Amino acid sequence: MRIVYASAEVAPFARVGGLSDVVGALPKEMAALGHEVVVFLPLYASVDRAKHGVTPLDGFGPLDVPMGDRLERVSLHTAPMPGTPGVRVLFVENDAAFGREGIYVDPETGHGYPDEVERFALLSRALLEALVALEFTPDVIHLNDHHTAYAAAYLRELYADAPIAKAGVIFSIHNLGYLGSFAPEQLPRIGFPEAMSVPGSPFDYRGQVSALKLGIEYADYVGTVSERYAVEISSDPELGLGLEDVLAAKREQGRLVGILNGVDYSVWDPSVDTLIPARYALDDRSGKEVCRRALIERTGLTVSDDPIIGIVSRLADQKGFDLIREVADEIVALDARLVVLGTGQPEYHAFLSGLAERHAGSVSVTLAFDNALAHLIEAGSDMFLMPSRYEPCGLNQMYSLRYGTVPIVRATGGLVDTVEDHDARSGTGVGFLFEAYDAREMLRAIERAVRARADRDVWDGLIRRGMALDFSWEASGRRYLRLYEQAAKTQ
Repeated sequence: MRIVYASAEVAPFARVGGLSDVVGALPKEMAALGHEVVVFLPLYASVDRAKHGVTPLDGFGPLDVPMGDRLERVSLHTAPMPGTPGVRVLFVENDAAFGREGIYVDPETGHGYPDEVERFALLSRALLEALVALEFTPDVIHLNDHHTAYAAAYLRELYADAPIAKAGVIFSIHNLGYLGSFAPEQLPRIGFPEAMSVPGSPFDYRGQVSALKLGIEYADYVGTVSERYAVEISSDPELGLGLEDVLAAKREQGRLVGILNGVDYSVWDPSVDTLIPARYALDDRSGKEVCRRALIERTGLTVSDDPIIGIVSRLADQKGFDLIREVADEIVALDARLVVLGTGQPEYHAFLSGLAERHAGSVSVTLAFDNALAHLIEAGSDMFLMPSRYEPCGLNQMYSLRYGTVPIVRATGGLVDTVEDHDARSGTGVGFLFEAYDAREMLRAIERAVRARADRDVWDGLIRRGMALDFSWEASGRRYLRLYEQAAKTQ
């Protein structure tokens, strides 16, 4: 098959969160299965062209992309996908739209770019124009989150007579919380009449336009990144955000599918990880203690055997930091230590900085994106905390399991699909779950984990069962392939 992916971020070229890891790994799996794969993403100023070997696409000049009443000029660049020659990576270059250090947020202001709609609509339209110009007709176009959802609407509304109209469209929702909403008055700027936003249309979302809704309505199949999350967003108004009925209709048609994200074990596995001080595996975990000591030294924690709880996360309400704030001092009182890495809402920056000051030696906070430290936290921590209000899939709990770091998670979304709760009587489970979105419930789960760690045999069993699990892309990739085959038949 010919498969095209489009995303605002793709590892290792441009990274913000789990989206980049998914769209960096799934194309590799499809190429390994023998399919022809092309990946589109913007050429941001932050992309290291020299490091990644980014060069202009040979024999392909600038392209004028229609955007409302104007033309936007873009160029295409290319780079190899590391370790996967079967994947072509194509960058869309337009300095006005993408020549910025930030991907979503302006580093100078800390706020999202005001022209987000036009930037990502340009990416969406440019990839279709590029496919036409390259005479590359895919079987499937796989779009990811609201940034590329416009392409589904463009394809079905404006390219009906082009060969690419034969492509099936998959739209993946990695996080429904980011709707890509904007005023209908902006539609002409991206090539659609404002009149298309009539009530009940794909272009209407509570009096505005939601790019994410466009992806849902115009795609042949909608994917989410775990089976539980597919059920939650199509049945729970709180999580469906007004789109639950549209999603429920897709689900009834068999066109809403939950497929768990996989893990790229060539990157996230302690037996091959080049970013940690000592490698280790299930049958020899001695290197984990080396990593633990290195984490203590790196973060300035006091040297002791007290449990280390790691957190690598966007610092946001969705991730449960309001719960952590409510009982943080009590967590430390359990003789547990916290190592936090991430950036996000200013209120949590302030809270965590203050917590680290009050509990020097017991709490370490790094307000940054640091990939090497993220790997060290996974390897050196004893436990990993993810108390999310909702979590479409989550990757860090799966990373943690492979690194012998026991997850403590809320029972939601992909966290439920991947972490079995520990049962002391039967000696089963790989982590600790709590149901209600409640700080006390979370604290009780942490207390259970701390007690379990005091029993060496119990803790060893938890670690061994977790490290033995396999969340590789192989199984998920084959499910996606079946979905691609179904989508290709719809046109």
